[in-house]
Amino acid sequence: MYEKGYTHLIHSRAIVDPKAKIDSNVEIGPYTIIGAQVEIGAGTWIGPHVVIKGPTQIGCNNRIYQFASLGDNPQDKKYSGEPDTCLKIGNNNEIREYCTMNRGTVQGGSITQIGDDNWIMAYTHFAHDCHVGNHTVFANGASLAGHVHIGDYVILGGFTGVHQFCAMGAYSFAGAGSIIFKDVPPYITVWGNRATPYGINKEGLKRHQFSSETIRALHEAYKIIYKQNLTTEQAIEILKERSVSHSEINLLVTFLQQSTRGIVR
Repeated sequence: MYEKGYTHLIHSRAIVDPKAKIDSNVEIGPYTIIGAQVEIGAGTWIGPHVVIKGPTQIGCNNRIYQFASLGDNPQDKKYSGEPDTCLKIGNNNEIREYCTMNRGTVQGGSITQIGDDNWIMAYTHFAHDCHVGNHTVFANGASLAGHVHIGDYVILGGFTGVHQFCAMGAYSFAGAGSIIFKDVPPYITVWGNRATPYGINKEGLKRHQFSSETIRALHEAYKIIYKQNLTTEQAIEILKERSVSHSEINLLVTFLQQSTRGIVR
């Protein structure tokens, strides 16, 4: 049922545009459709009934399961067919059934970008102009609205929704069913509708080999932000002093300084 073509291995019932650039080591399953302006790197496996539209760039060693839709038009009323928007996906990502990832918009920077080593479960959605880092976990049904930024090692529980233009800092965690309307600082656990903070992501930090001393310092940083009735600006000044002895706090300081929506409270 598989035919080895001039440059790649594809199922005889797959439809691949001749303008697509596909490495010879890519496997494509039956009834999958690959459009023009799609680039796929070595070692990537694509199951049956997947649709990938360009411009889309997919790196190496990804696994893309059945019924995923990648690189289609952004779901944004401002989009009017601009040809120069794209979806970029890195390496070693697991992309499960019915996942949807849209291309960017000109107004949002033109690129939707997914990093490396992400574990993306079924029925997840990545809207236009989202930027996702590395080593993240998206449980079933998690969804990002447009222009969302997700840092490295973030975990989103099942059916979590993130409002447009929000950001989640590295190592943060959202419990199942969370609805996030504000920025989530690094290292923080949030849960609920609307999502509220529930301390630092202690178990996650342990898994990633943060020392006990660093975890204590981040716990104290959390209390400075949330437990001392300080403004964000006041908390930043105190955290700057603490970052001299604990460099991990710099990530918190930078995030708070750059937040445009305000943080979850």
